[in-house]
Amino acid sequence: MTLQLYDHLLRFQLFQGLSRTELLQMAGNTKFGFRKEEAGITVVREGDVVGHLLFLISGTLQLTMRSDDGSYRLTERLTAPWLLQPEAIFGATPRYTGTCVTLEPCHFITLSKDEVLRLADDFLIIRLNLMNMLATMAQKRARQPWRRAATSLRERFVRFAMDHSAYPAGPKTLHILMTRLADDLCDSRLDVSRMLNQLQREGLVELHRGRIEIPSLEKLATKR
Repeated sequence: MTLQLYDHLLRFQLFQGLSRTELLQMAGNTKFGFRKEEAGITVVREGDVVGHLLFLISGTLQLTMRSDDGSYRLTERLTAPWLLQPEAIFGATPRYTGTCVTLEPCHFITLSKDEVLRLADDFLIIRLNLMNMLATMAQKRARQPWRRAATSLRERFVRFAMDHSAYPAGPKTLHILMTRLADDLCDSRLDVSRMLNQLQREGLVELHRGRIEIPSLEKLATKR
């Protein structure tokens, strides 16, 4: 069991760099939780307090994120290994900002906030990994307002989809009305419709009433 835990933990950035001896020592003295959920179970809801880190070690989740006013939402798939919103365990609002539902049987390892803080005190490499992980997230988001402005409507749509995604690849489903999308892209509804229909002809999106399916975000991003 310890060896299996060792293999699972090494797949996550937080524990990379630990020696086998250190990881076995940590595993023997740390209160890890284990959780199994069948398909169709809501694992976390938007607004839930984050009291622990949740490591997805097998299976696939569907993450749904909504706009502040609830007028649109984006759903995507997260596949193991995945650490759910580690940045949300600290800060002024330690709450999940999205809802996760299992798409198939999933297994998780959980680690309470107190245990995270204790491990950060006991192991320098974990403290550095945690700081680097959170700093990288903050630096990426801090650079977003300073990127070169999108020069076309198509590029603005691609950037909109990427900025609202937790993982910059794979299938995405954007539930949004054309008028709202046009407002966010600062263009007319007619021009947005023409642009989306062109993307559909190229096989990059599938249009439905109130819904845009993106089969492959990375493919869409390379064809902009």
